[in-house]
Amino acid sequence: MNIQGILDKALDGARIGLDEGVRLYHEATLGELGAVAVELCRRKNPRSATHATFVVDRNINYTNYCYTLCKFCAFYRLPGDLKEGYVRTNDEIFKKIDELLELGGTQVLLQGGHNPDLGIEYYEALVRDVHTRYPQVHVHSFSASEVRHIAKVSNLTIKDVLLRLKAAGLNSLPGGGAEILVDRVRKIVSPLKTRTAEYFEVHRTAHEIGLKSTSTMVYGLGETIEERMMHYDGYRRLQDQTGGFRAFIPWSFESESTEIQMPRRAGSEYLRMVAISRIMLDNIQHLQAGWVTEGPKLSQVALLYGADDFGGILMEENVVSATGSDRLYSGVTKDEAIRLIREAGRIPVQRNTNYETVRTYADEPALVGA
Repeated sequence: MNIQGILDKALDGARIGLDEGVRLYHEATLGELGAVAVELCRRKNPRSATHATFVVDRNINYTNYCYTLCKFCAFYRLPGDLKEGYVRTNDEIFKKIDELLELGGTQVLLQGGHNPDLGIEYYEALVRDVHTRYPQVHVHSFSASEVRHIAKVSNLTIKDVLLRLKAAGLNSLPGGGAEILVDRVRKIVSPLKTRTAEYFEVHRTAHEIGLKSTSTMVYGLGETIEERMMHYDGYRRLQDQTGGFRAFIPWSFESESTEIQMPRRAGSEYLRMVAISRIMLDNIQHLQAGWVTEGPKLSQVALLYGADDFGGILMEENVVSATGSDRLYSGVTKDEAIRLIREAGRIPVQRNTNYETVRTYADEPALVGA
């Protein structure tokens, strides 16, 4: 089958195979991929032709102590580091959430390192305290690797951990910690972290008890294009079974200040990955642009290559920015997200984690190219 035949197959609603995905990456033009991705996006999200969503959220790192020693991470500090290590107090966390609410925010992402001194009781109390004080805030927190860490140090099953956190007020899980879901790569860049099957076990269990989650990819870690397609396939096969993934978010690896030195990925590759993500992930509805590593302008363009969502403004991002790279963008405000979406010819729609509309900004100014 030639490239046009593979693209037509995608437009016909058929699943694209791994070998076909590799061919699309290498042989299809960016314009061809973008055109198909936009059409598929509009079929899944009819309003994406005129609207683009975003969420006002905040990342809060409750601890940076971690023993997992991932080679791509510049954020963690070893347990016992009294100079730069920390565990946030509730008052510190509450202050950050208060600032989120002042902006009309709706989502908080609690994330941290694998701290050997923190067990299930700590996490239950943290979630319960946040949920009790801020019942209007969606607690979208704890990656699969954090959940496995909690289970390990607490001598509990994954299901027990998730049930207890859900009872305390946890609403959904982020897709963080996926990187590349192929064990060959994971053994090189994060040998002490979750293996592929373990990652999917956490998300499968979360979906089975009624917790939705998101899915992610960090590319540029030394993986092959075939392995990127394997990553997609793992997500869509679990999605076939559970339907629990709300969205997918790809972004490129920033290696500065880490143990892995990789070349900076090109913007054209990012747009290619966004478009191919839309084509390969035929059963995941939403595709988010990621501005932290790509910059807001490129993420803005991603709305024209199959993304329907600008993602979160984050307010505070400390994990990727811990690399100290001057090539990272320092932040996107709510007003800036609205402006960028408008400049892309879309009506900005603030959403919550469930993709329900909080506010539509259609009043001013006039749309560009609408």
